[in-house]
Amino acid sequence: MYKIEKENLEALFRKIAESQDLILPIKKAGQTNFGLWNEGEEADLDTLKTVKSGKDAFFPQSETLYTCVRDGKKLTVEPEELRSSPFVVFGMKACDVKGMEVLDKVFLADPIDTFYAARRDHGTIVAMACHEPEESCFCKVFGTDAADPAADVAVWMVEGTLYWKAISEKGQALTEAVKDLLTDADASDEAKVSAEKEAIHNIVEQLPYTHLSLEGWDGNATDEKFNSPVWETLYKPCLACGTCTFVCPTCQCYDIKDYDTGHGVKRYRCWDSCMYSDFTMMAHGNNRTSQMQRFRQRFMHKLVYFPANNNGMYSCVGCGRCVEKCPSSLNIVKVIKAFEKHGGEK
Repeated sequence: MYKIEKENLEALFRKIAESQDLILPIKKAGQTNFGLWNEGEEADLDTLKTVKSGKDAFFPQSETLYTCVRDGKKLTVEPEELRSSPFVVFGMKACDVKGMEVLDKVFLADPIDTFYAARRDHGTIVAMACHEPEESCFCKVFGTDAADPAADVAVWMVEGTLYWKAISEKGQALTEAVKDLLTDADASDEAKVSAEKEAIHNIVEQLPYTHLSLEGWDGNATDEKFNSPVWETLYKPCLACGTCTFVCPTCQCYDIKDYDTGHGVKRYRCWDSCMYSDFTMMAHGNNRTSQMQRFRQRFMHKLVYFPANNNGMYSCVGCGRCVEKCPSSLNIVKVIKAFEKHGGEK
């Protein structure tokens, strides 16, 4: 394990950025989101949750797939180049890293998404333990350890010192590249990190949603949950704004669109939301014609359909962003509790 003082972090960022892109939480206009770090940017490692997760670095909100260029009667198709240079995502929390495992199940399964795979191959994740989890967090429910993130490098901020532990080969390579700025940690430092982990665990245990029960939610609950009358009451405050899907670390739905450049066409993909009435619209219309059906689809996918197809893995990591951001106070916690209250009635 190594360490570096907080006041020297900018030098660390500069060192990393010399050889590869560095993406980390940046504060702009009062909001903190992951973005490309450049000299003078305000890095913000103190905010617990960025507005959106770090999944943008691997699955961008919008990206060009290929371009069709017209030259007279001749048409040329120019595929977008895959990511071929290394980059570092610094400061992802354990829940967001867990979210990457969900995305891996989707994009790295046959047929492999080559755009996503190239970014995963070239990206190194430095994950940061949550110093003080908040009331909206419920990561433990879904098997995430806020105190010990599983990434290429794990870091802890304790009393103005950042402690650094390489975990994977990528993490070891990054550590070697910045080793001149790091100092060896000793036994007393190890003790401080252990105490920090224990303090985080103690906070997590006291959070209001930590002991949320998932009883009855699994891949075998399709008929029971799908046909429950609970949905008819539960969905009504939903505005269909899609906020929950855009802040979610595990949502992976996208649409593919064409843009006329005037001398050709750019085909690109962008995030989409199952909460929208035109989601998966086909020639005959939409197979989910009401907002209740769309609302139900979102939570059935996360709590039933996804675990049914992925060895019991849920498509939620308990980050709590939907708890904080939904303008109607609808979220996955409320859904789970509503079914618990009604006994999951059929």
